[in-house]
Amino acid sequence: MRLKSPRGGRRLVPSWEVRWIPYGPQAVLLYFADEVGEEAFCRGRAISAALDRRPPTGLREYVTSFTSVLLEFEPGHEPDGEAVAQELAAALGSAAPPPRPPLRIAVTYDGPDLGRVAEHAGLSEREVIEVHCQPVYRVYSLGFAPGFPYLGDLDPRLRVPRLATPRVRVPVGAVAIGGEHTGIYPVASPGGWNLIGQTEARLFQPTAAHEQVFLLRAGDLVRFEPV
Repeated sequence: MRLKSPRGGRRLVPSWEVRWIPYGPQAVLLYFADEVGEEAFCRGRAISAALDRRPPTGLREYVTSFTSVLLEFEPGHEPDGEAVAQELAAALGSAAPPPRPPLRIAVTYDGPDLGRVAEHAGLSEREVIEVHCQPVYRVYSLGFAPGFPYLGDLDPRLRVPRLATPRVRVPVGAVAIGGEHTGIYPVASPGGWNLIGQTEARLFQPTAAHEQVFLLRAGDLVRFEPV
């Protein structure tokens, strides 16, 4: 791995390049990949596992995205980006935690945008359902709303642009498509993704026991089944 600072200095360690930049006085943004994909996902999972096992001194929280991780430190702990990058370098060579068996989620495919997705893809509505149910999806990340999963990889035929004007309210359990991903709305909220179905699965239950608040976690596998 090559560790590269904002000034362009490099430290040679086989075989990836990691870039970091200051992100305000108490934070560091570290890039571990240039492109979204399976390799980037595994790197992010390995880094998250390393941060959970042995967080840097003063770490307040971290947020992992598809290709980067933001580390925020407590006041009084000015982070050393180079040191943090070196500390995490070894994590990229370790194995990511194994995924759980695929979770099967039943979907009623009657969403208001199903016909528009079919027209965009040049498929019938039945074919859209078949294509959407075919993959085993991976939860690449959670965000936007509590427990909202960004699921990939979506079949290229179904990669429909988001709505030009988001809906004011999308119901809980709506199954949707947005760009390269599919997802499930865990709470009623505004949203601009294409709604193709509905599930009774509850992804966010704030009153449940701690380990049951979120149905899914990053790295999980999901398979949709039509009702």
